[in-house]
Amino acid sequence: MAAIKKKPTRKPQATALEPTPRHLWLASLGMLVAARRESKAALKRAANRVENTVADARYAIRRAEADLRAGVDGVRSQVEPKVACISHEVEARLAPIVAKLGLKPKAARAPRKARKTAAKQPAARRAVRKPAKRAARQAAR
Repeated sequence: MAAIKKKPTRKPQATALEPTPRHLWLASLGMLVAARRESKAALKRAANRVENTVADARYAIRRAEADLRAGVDGVRSQVEPKVACISHEVEARLAPIVAKLGLKPKAARAPRKARKTAAKQPAARRAVRKPAKRAARQAAR
């Protein structure tokens, strides 16, 4: 029978390598590559944060404008009937005075239509511009 060789259970420890100039050069190149990669990633993250902040600010401005318009439309819808009522009352009180003075009362105006909100208004059409005529170039001789 063949003799069975036992494998050593421990791996022999590698001897410590002395750093050579080549090792230092390769390590420094690796550090430069890693630093460059990380700086690019940090720049992308910063740009994304700025873009997100700008988008959030635009959204907040649009939202505030929409809220303001809704508030103005709400106030307008409450004020217009009261102004019309006061106008009719003033005209009714002035009618006898106008009649005594012999002035002709103005024809009754049609009541003003309430202003449509921006959402209900049809899209504004823009006039199509014709291209300008091109002047013939005169050769300077």
